[in-house]
Amino acid sequence: MAERSSSGWTLAIHGGAGALPRGLLAADLERIRDALRGALEEGSGVLASRGRSLDAVQAAVRAMEGSGVLNAGLGAALNHEGLAELDAALMDGRDRRAGAVAAVRHVAHPIDLARAIMDEGEHVMLAGLGAEQFAREHGLELRPDSDFITERRLKELEQAIGASSGGGGSVSVPWHPRGTVGAVALDIHGDLAAATSTGGLINKHAGRVGDSPIIGAGTFAENGVGAVSATGTGEYFIRFIAASEVCARIKYQGKSVETAAREVIAQLEAAGGEGGLIAMDGRGAVAMPYSSQTMLRGQAAAGREPAVIVEA
Repeated sequence: MAERSSSGWTLAIHGGAGALPRGLLAADLERIRDALRGALEEGSGVLASRGRSLDAVQAAVRAMEGSGVLNAGLGAALNHEGLAELDAALMDGRDRRAGAVAAVRHVAHPIDLARAIMDEGEHVMLAGLGAEQFAREHGLELRPDSDFITERRLKELEQAIGASSGGGGSVSVPWHPRGTVGAVALDIHGDLAAATSTGGLINKHAGRVGDSPIIGAGTFAENGVGAVSATGTGEYFIRFIAASEVCARIKYQGKSVETAAREVIAQLEAAGGEGGLIAMDGRGAVAMPYSSQTMLRGQAAAGREPAVIVEA
């Protein structure tokens, strides 16, 4: 059931949908939990100090990008060329401003770049080399490709290439390739916001862009209606404009956030898509449906203990 907040602010996060790695060491599992806890702490700190939901979701996602254990920022999955290409977006429900970045390398925190694009006001989305040029112009942190290439991600890529080339279709990669991170929030001012960041599919074609940076597909927010961040097989979330579809069902059909979110995930699943989303309505009720084995997720609100769920 959806959980409702009556205490002024609410934050929900996800760290990706999929399956937990088989044989995952307890220490690695704890690092994942720590990353989610850290994201909740960063976002909650903003909201508890009467800050804005937009700043809170950016802070939460930024923390997950820097964790090195989730599929975003410095922990991102690698494409077929062995490089990290990153997507991110955030949206302000107050005035529906948005910023997005697609297929960038070297940007340590793509969510910061998306925010800079939003604040500049001239564009909504920048991609590739042009987006990196914008990052340099605005003094954002850039890193060499090598900083994004971890031993775990290299192993995943090797196994994924082997499986896709007929070298063993039953090969299980250490982490399911449909990870993404995201956050949605309602602040004490009544404003909603959503943010999403990802490295996309493991072994993806160079230049592939998923749903995360596409407003209405993987990220969406509208005050009084809802805020959504999605994770899963991005092509399906794009085709079904999943994030805005959840909000449309709330706004035009009068459905609860729980019903609307579950219906959209069921629609994608029926079409062959897998994943999940976090959704929040204008009063702070939260829904976190998923069709995958599990979805890493967490929630915090004023007056309540934060909670993180790593298991199914």
